[in-house]
Formats: sequence, structure tokens, C-alpha cells
Amino acid sequence: MKVKYYKNLLTIVLLFVASFSFANTEEHTSESDGVTLENASLSEKKAEYDKIKKHHLLDDHSFTIVDWVKVPLPVILIDEGVHVFMSSAFEPHGHGIAESGGKFYGLDHETGKVMRMDNHDHHVAVSAPFDLSITKNVVIILLMAVLMFFFFKKIATSYTSNGMPTKAGKFIEPIVLYVRDDIAIPNIGEKHYKKYMWFLLTIFFFIWALNLLGMTPLGVSVTNNFTFTFGMALFTFFITLFTANKNYWMHIFWMPGVPVPMKIILAPIELLGMVIKPFSLMIRLYANMTAGHMVVMGLIGLIFFFNNWFATGAFSALTLVLSLLELLVAALQAYIFTMLSAIYFGMAVTEDH
Repeated sequence: MKVKYYKNLLTIVLLFVASFSFANTEEHTSESDGVTLENASLSEKKAEYDKIKKHHLLDDHSFTIVDWVKVPLPVILIDEGVHVFMSSAFEPHGHGIAESGGKFYGLDHETGKVMRMDNHDHHVAVSAPFDLSITKNVVIILLMAVLMFFFFKKIATSYTSNGMPTKAGKFIEPIVLYVRDDIAIPNIGEKHYKKYMWFLLTIFFFIWALNLLGMTPLGVSVTNNFTFTFGMALFTFFITLFTANKNYWMHIFWMPGVPVPMKIILAPIELLGMVIKPFSLMIRLYANMTAGHMVVMGLIGLIFFFNNWFATGAFSALTLVLSLLELLVAALQAYIFTMLSAIYFGMAVTEDH
């Protein structure tokens, strides 16, 4: 009975999230700048669709929940000194010009990046300062890290008090055991797997949680941000480098059992492969999550381009089906990233036979 109850509850939640996503998109699309679906031209609909797509896919210097709820975030720039101001200086609608230390800054509306403007003509960008701003994605990453810390700390405390999982621990424990028994031990080995478990569990739950958050109508898509996936891949790369044994380096630079001429040829190839492996991690996560979001956003856009009851029903149903499929993709991409990281760690600590 409990299983059936939770299945029904999950179904209701998914339908609510999907319907809210459609409503939120329609709200943005139909009323922005006084343009309604009835009188909007094709170019106006396309412009509104591009606006919503950027809101969901691109990073931003403010946290926009709906049009009338926008939280400004700190803008930190390195440009002949440090410049700090709030992103509200770019309002209204990102067209404002911020002044700091006698310099003027505005937003590039194609990329969302902060640009330094000409002191006389504030519409002409002259350079791109080094940007250390607390953007929407940074806020979500920090918030998710804090939430995960306290969430797993609470689960760990329940184990130390009674030795048995309680509530959320009953859901988390099988996943932790799966990562240990089916990912870490088979690929790294029982001798070395423990020193990597902290990282494997962290990236699995972290990427999974961020993927799921990217499916909400909040416009938060961290894992389809190239910088984030690059950072995650760098962690795997450096952990592999700093924990590798001499056998690993021997097989890269001076492969045993191979003629010397072949060793000279294979060494740069193996060195290049060592760099390509984490690069493939970065591209795989970024491309798959971006593609999923683009397909869903494309289907939602078709609803407003056709603007009739048949298209609304058909594309809404298809979008819901693909959104449910993305639930699987969210977990699958976290699994693949964790599995490949474990394989690379296993290659780094393999003993010579």
C-alpha cells in the first residue's frame, strides 16, 4: 500500500511540475511587452521564444523566478582594479549601464556577459573584463552543496545513533551500496576503492540533484553549463594524476614489452589520451543535458508558433513524455560520469602483474 501511495504521489508531483512549467512559459511568452498570442507576428513569437529559451538555458547575473520576482546578485569584475556592484544596476531588462570607478559596464544581450562600454558612447562595447560574479548558477551550486552537506550529515547522524537507516536513509542506502558494489569495487578494486568513495558518491548525488533541478521551471540549468562540466572533469583529471602509481606512468611514457621505436611513437599518443579522457567526460555531460533541454524547449515553442488547440494538446503531451524520459537521463548521466571516473581511477592504481 505504501509503495502504491508513493507512486501516486510522485505522479501528481510530476504532472504539477510539468503543467506549472507550461503555465510559466505561456505567461512569459504571451504578455511580455504587451504582445499577446492573438496579435503576435511570427517574428515576435520567435523573439519571445528565444527570450524564454535563454532564461532556461543560459546563466544570468540575477535570479529570475517570474517577471516580477527578480533577485539581484553581486557583480564582481577585475578591470584595472576590483569593481563590485549589484546586478540591479543593469535594469530595466538588462539594458541599464552600471558605473563603477569611472568605468561603465553593460550586458551583452546575446551571451549575457558583462562588457566594458565606451565612456562616451555607452552602447559600444570596448572590452570584456575578468568576471568573478556570483551568478545564478554559482548560487545554485553553493546552495546545493550546503543542502547536500546537511542532508547527508543528518543521515550519517541517524546511523551513529541507532545503526539503522531512517526515513531518507532508507532511500539513500541502496544507492550508496550500488555505487560501492557495482561501480567502485569492480573498476578500482577492493584494495584501493575506499579512498575514492567520497568523490564518487559526491559527484553522483551532486550531478543527479542538479540535473533534476534543471527540469524545474526555475530556469536553472547548471549541468548544461560548459564551465561547470569542465570543473567536474578537472576534479577527475587531477585526482587521477595525483593518485596514480608508477605502473600507470610507466604504461604512458615507456610501455613495457613494446619495442623502443614503438614506445617513442606511442608515448605522445598515450599522453594525449590521458587528457582526452576527462575532456570526454565534460563534453558528454554538457551535450546530453543541453540536447534534452533544447528538445523540450523546442516542443514548447511549437505550441505557441501553431497556437491552436490540437497543437497545444499534442505538443504538451509529447513534452510531458520527454520530461519523464529526462528523469531517467538525469540519473543516467550522473551514473555515466561516476562510472567513467571510477574506470579512470582504476587504471591509475592498477598493479603490475
